[in-house]
Amino acid sequence: MQVLLGLRGVDQALPQERRTPVTPSSSSRYHRRRSSGSRDERYRSDVHTEAVQAALAKHKERKMAVPMPSKRRSLVVQTSMDAYTPPDTSSGSEDEGSVQGDSQGTPTSSQGSINMEHWISQAIHGSTTSTTSSSSTQSGGSGAAHRLADVMAQTHIENHSAPPDVTTYTSEHSIQVERPQGSTARVAPKYGNAELMETGDGVPVSSRVSAKIQQLVNTLKRPKRPPLREFFVDDFEELLEVQQPDPNQPKPEGAQMLAMRGEQLGVVTNWPPSLEAALQRWGTISPKAPCLTTMDTNGKPLYILTYGKLWTRSMKVAYNILHKLGTKQEPMVRPGDRVALVFPNNDPAAFMVAFYGCLLAEVVPVPIEVPLTRKDAGSQQIGFLLGSCGVTVALTSDACHKGLPKSPTGEIPQFKGWPKLLWFVTESKHLSKPPRDWFPHIKDANNDTAYIEYKTCKDGSVLGVTVTRIALLTHCQALTQACGYTEAETIVNVLDFKKDVGLWHGILTSVMNMMHVISIPYSLMKVNPLSWIQKVCQYKAKVACVKSRDMHWALVAHRDQRDINLSSLRMLIVADGANPWSISSCDAFLNVFQSKGLRQEVICPCASSPEALTVAIRRPTDDSNQPPGRGVLSMHGLTYGVIRVDSEEKLSVLTVQDVGLVMPGAIMCSVKPDGIPQLCKTDEIGELCVCAIATGTSYYGLSGMTKNTFEVFPMTSSGAPISEYPFIRTGLLGFIGPGGLVFVIGKMDGLMVVSGRRHNADDIVATALAVEPMKFVYRGRIAVFSVSVLHDERIVIVAEQRPDSTEEDSFQWMSRVLQAIDSIHQVGVYCLALVPANTLPKTPLGGIHLSETKQLFLEGSLHPCNVLMCPHTCVTNLPKPRQKQPEIGPASVMVGNLVSGKRIAQASGRDLGQIEDNDQARKFLFLSEVLQWRAQTTPDHVLYTLLNCRGTIANSLTCVQLHKRAEKIAVMLMERGHLQDGDHVALVYPPGIDLIAAFYGCLYAGCVPITVRPPHPQNIATTLPTVKMIVEVSRSACLMTTQLICKLLRSREAAAAVDIRTWPPVLDTDDLPKKRPAQIYKPSNPDTLAYLDFSVSTTGMLAGVKMSHAATSAFCRSIKLQCELYPSREVAICLDPYCGLGFVLWCLCSVYSGHQSILIPPSELETNPALWLLAVSQYKVRDTFCSYSVMELCTKGLGSQTESLKARGLDLSRVRTCVVVAEERPRIALTQSFSKLFKDLGLHPRAVSTSFGCRVNLAICLQPHRLGKLAEQGTSGPDPTTVYVDMRALRHDRVRLVERGSPHSLPLMESGKILPGVRIIIANPETKGPLGDSHLGEIWVHSAHNASGYFTIYGDESLQSDHFNSRLSFGDTQTVWARTGYLGFLRRTELTDANGERHDALYVVGALDEAMELRGMRYHPIDIETSVIRAHKSITECAVFTWTNLLVVVVELDGSEQEALDLVPLVTNVVLEEHYLIVGVVVVVDIGVIPINSRGEKQRMHLRDGFLADQLDPIYVAYNM
Repeated sequence: MQVLLGLRGVDQALPQERRTPVTPSSSSRYHRRRSSGSRDERYRSDVHTEAVQAALAKHKERKMAVPMPSKRRSLVVQTSMDAYTPPDTSSGSEDEGSVQGDSQGTPTSSQGSINMEHWISQAIHGSTTSTTSSSSTQSGGSGAAHRLADVMAQTHIENHSAPPDVTTYTSEHSIQVERPQGSTARVAPKYGNAELMETGDGVPVSSRVSAKIQQLVNTLKRPKRPPLREFFVDDFEELLEVQQPDPNQPKPEGAQMLAMRGEQLGVVTNWPPSLEAALQRWGTISPKAPCLTTMDTNGKPLYILTYGKLWTRSMKVAYNILHKLGTKQEPMVRPGDRVALVFPNNDPAAFMVAFYGCLLAEVVPVPIEVPLTRKDAGSQQIGFLLGSCGVTVALTSDACHKGLPKSPTGEIPQFKGWPKLLWFVTESKHLSKPPRDWFPHIKDANNDTAYIEYKTCKDGSVLGVTVTRIALLTHCQALTQACGYTEAETIVNVLDFKKDVGLWHGILTSVMNMMHVISIPYSLMKVNPLSWIQKVCQYKAKVACVKSRDMHWALVAHRDQRDINLSSLRMLIVADGANPWSISSCDAFLNVFQSKGLRQEVICPCASSPEALTVAIRRPTDDSNQPPGRGVLSMHGLTYGVIRVDSEEKLSVLTVQDVGLVMPGAIMCSVKPDGIPQLCKTDEIGELCVCAIATGTSYYGLSGMTKNTFEVFPMTSSGAPISEYPFIRTGLLGFIGPGGLVFVIGKMDGLMVVSGRRHNADDIVATALAVEPMKFVYRGRIAVFSVSVLHDERIVIVAEQRPDSTEEDSFQWMSRVLQAIDSIHQVGVYCLALVPANTLPKTPLGGIHLSETKQLFLEGSLHPCNVLMCPHTCVTNLPKPRQKQPEIGPASVMVGNLVSGKRIAQASGRDLGQIEDNDQARKFLFLSEVLQWRAQTTPDHVLYTLLNCRGTIANSLTCVQLHKRAEKIAVMLMERGHLQDGDHVALVYPPGIDLIAAFYGCLYAGCVPITVRPPHPQNIATTLPTVKMIVEVSRSACLMTTQLICKLLRSREAAAAVDIRTWPPVLDTDDLPKKRPAQIYKPSNPDTLAYLDFSVSTTGMLAGVKMSHAATSAFCRSIKLQCELYPSREVAICLDPYCGLGFVLWCLCSVYSGHQSILIPPSELETNPALWLLAVSQYKVRDTFCSYSVMELCTKGLGSQTESLKARGLDLSRVRTCVVVAEERPRIALTQSFSKLFKDLGLHPRAVSTSFGCRVNLAICLQPHRLGKLAEQGTSGPDPTTVYVDMRALRHDRVRLVERGSPHSLPLMESGKILPGVRIIIANPETKGPLGDSHLGEIWVHSAHNASGYFTIYGDESLQSDHFNSRLSFGDTQTVWARTGYLGFLRRTELTDANGERHDALYVVGALDEAMELRGMRYHPIDIETSVIRAHKSITECAVFTWTNLLVVVVELDGSEQEALDLVPLVTNVVLEEHYLIVGVVVVVDIGVIPINSRGEKQRMHLRDGFLADQLDPIYVAYNM
């Protein structure tokens, strides 16, 4: 069996010359680099370091093509700013010998960045290059063109790579597991394009963002993994790939193992019947014998505890616990109760007295750490343990008691999660003397619990392992036999004496054998790492108990010591021998100290676990020519749980040493780590299990977990148990080698199962630490754990960065760590984060608190200073990109009203022709005529009331006032403006009455008005050019405005933004002529132009649409019928009156229907957020209209004021409809929180609804169904117009309704009721065929109030006329439709209209322009943004867009800049989990950077342009690999 190479012979894989002693020169770089880590030098393996360096050297150039993140200067954690080159300049300093492109024309920083237009045009011209070439070793200089062309058209586009994927570099003939490549022998390409993009040191030359993204795109081109193999794809689920086992993976081939029995536990006649009996014996026979010597921080003996003192003091403690707590009738502590022991690490004597006091009193000690603050890492969990053990008393020392945090009254506060405790000080002077006749009851060891040892699990929870008195005694006997302990031996203990090996040897077994323990506190080791070696020499100690860390520290510090002699040692117990990396410390220590008398056979690694106590220990032998056993195992085999001696590839090996034999009196076997406990084969790694008396018996109070761990019955392959006695799972992974030697290769807790392969956290740490140079991070301050993202474990590495390392250096190191881990372990690292020095949570003895670190990482409060995420490399189980199916031809599908068996998705509002109403305005074709008619018939009827910010009436207009004012304006236009009919006039007014009068003045003069939002006085530079653009594009012959704005246009700031001479004539309407026009213009034909409506879309395009007189009148009539408007009604309007439905409601509807409009300018709400609602309440309005921005202002601004508003008499109970005017998917979360917030003020939950309009038709839906009886009965239950759809199906353009709360469900709210005279159909935007009910498609609309076409489009000339006159490709090919550019679907509901028709609900999902095509699926930015905003409390706003197929996520951070990097992993995780997408770039910016237009819609395209032009001043930009 070829399992272990060279067992019991010096390992052949370690040639002798590699074992050179660590001389001062080579160890000098470790000098003064001690850290307080517990997981560290164990990892220092020179062989491994060489392996890692070799792996890295295989990447011909080590320089990275990874784009470095951009970081705002204030965020750089730096000691000297000089050491730092800001990210936006090239760092071509001398030491880098900056090799700038040879004749490549590389833009250096002096030349500035690549010209954007040139770059893009080049990219477009070059885009014919093939995207799938799989062997491209294209030369570095082929330019941006090719590089952009290849942007990840598939997941696997081959090109030059970057660090994360080190799979192909392991070796030229690498036999790849889990990912067979197309070609086996492929020469690893060197880091591509490095010349073009960077200086010699791999620092990007131009930090122009686009160049970095380019670099990222480049990096991502290589096929990360082979094309994915097998999926489940049903009708529309995207299912994640099922990981298929690799056909070439190694499988165990050995025979089934046999359980291994330890030697018999010999019965020695003078062994005591119990540990207390031993104490009594030594305390009375040899009271002067030293038991324990403690040290101060100078290494001087502080105190010697003799056996006599230990005996008398323990008795005193026992008496006081039982008789002096509580009352005689009601003692606080009875035998069998649990008591906490809280002693600091420098006071073993007090601890020992208290521990034996508890044993004598028959109470159960629970030793724990001293809580230093109220929220120590993990101390809360310890509190839970104490609570579950029913602990009410804590024993402690005087000094410790004084040091505990106190409240002002001197009370010790209750620690977080802790039970209420009585603190009891055990110093003799505080205790009563026991009466002469009192004597503890000393029994033989039995099955009562002796003590409880705490254990911290992988998830941070703390369990208590109970150890019985018989197990305690048997364990001491087994250790005595295995270690050959004899009376009065001296032992030096460096370990924590409260638990584990330190407790077993230094407190328990030592007393059984009357040994003398020299205890070295951790505080002394920090000051003098050699102290333990000095004590061994000084006391001629026979035994020392250490961890590999202590050996390493001694190596670092030993060089000045002359007189060290270690020949007295017969046994050096290495407590963490179960960590396979401890071998390197053992070897290095032996190398150095062999010359000082240390013998090789003295080093005795042991393996232990809280559950099984000592699992195995190497016996001290006298035979020095029998070297210990070792195995050199293939790391790759180990990930499959198989033992293979590594032969062909020397790089990825794990060298393990044996931890000796099974304990006396125990039986050991190994079982498969998961599933039923089946025995392993001889060449298989399993969890070691032990059957013995000397083990823990249960997890206190947890019977279920106890059963799984302490009551395991290993089975043979035939299913028969191998023994009638239960075994205990040790939590250690390993195997039993030849000669019964036990080998441990890792812990179950450190296991990370990634894509079915098992990796050990310790191995990953070792590889990271072997990446030189180590000057960027602290040894031993590295945490490795896995987080579950998208149904697989993902590896995360967190390290503490030294304060003096520069950004580039650290980044460089991080990139190389990724390469090394991929080379050696063939696994991708998901996230590598560096945090500032000393910020990771610590365990009491200075190690890293892993579960706490993981917790901080997941909740986003780790505050890293550097983050590198590599989701592109790691995530291999994404669903297959969707291939678009060819649509079915018309012949096969149309059957009456069915498409492929589904009802055609079409719906319409009420038919205008059939509605009988007494609409007087109908007889007029033109709005100007309606106004004249109203001015004659109801001259004093008030049409408009404008409110100011105090809620008082600023202005109002009656019918006749409006008519007269319009006449004067018409005169002015004709006389002063010399305008002809049909000329265009720009109206630049603030929201108010002037705007309305100017509009009708234009109609009276036969001019075509265009309403324009005035420039913002505080922001002229950006708002004035927009005004100018609309005036130009609309070809306005003149501009009408108020005196104030006239002045503003002529101001110096305005002149700086727009040349004053380029404006058309400006007319000021504050000074009107007194005369009337000779006649009022009457258009010749209702199809002529009434006005132009200009608006900027969310994609940043300015589009003007033409509204004819006929369409305008039809629009007003439709709204009048839908909202039941007539002269006696009042409607409150809080909208911007410049475009779309907002303009129509503000300016046109009152004139047509005669109702009074109460106008509330939204800008006034900034000073008084309650203005709109107070007006609605005061005027007892039944119908009101607002925008989302108004609703958001009220929700945020009035959230805490509902009580005071109620007191002011705000009452919304009369509101029948509150309509949000919008051109987007209804914002259901906002409308719901608004409804909920103002419910207390009487707002009916169903009053809030939305409207929907777009450029081709300014209002398609408006107003909910009349509530009628339904509302009066107050039926409970959600609004019937909200549905939940499956987000995954939606990406495939399918609509699938699901239950509320089901996974991947997305709530959608109906967009209001379809207006009278409007017909809607859902069509396929690509093929223009009609779609069935269950499909998502483009909403097409046919109605009398459709706009008649674009006037001009600025920003995209290619928008064709087919937006306004499209026909279906089959079915009803006659009707002319307008395309809205929005995706949506129709759904029949159970509700009926007034006339008994079934009600069809229209659901708007999002704009086609905004939708992102990624991996063949359609994503709506808002869905991804919603997920991201939920990911962390500090994300206030988010916008996403794509750039070269990369998803870019911009988040606004509301918090300190230190939190910026916390967001990167969380954003990446949530988008992966919920949308199956990999984020390419995460940009963290300040609040208010994401541009939002007046309608409250995000301007994602503006943001994208700003990002690419480097104008966002981001706090941090992370490029995910």
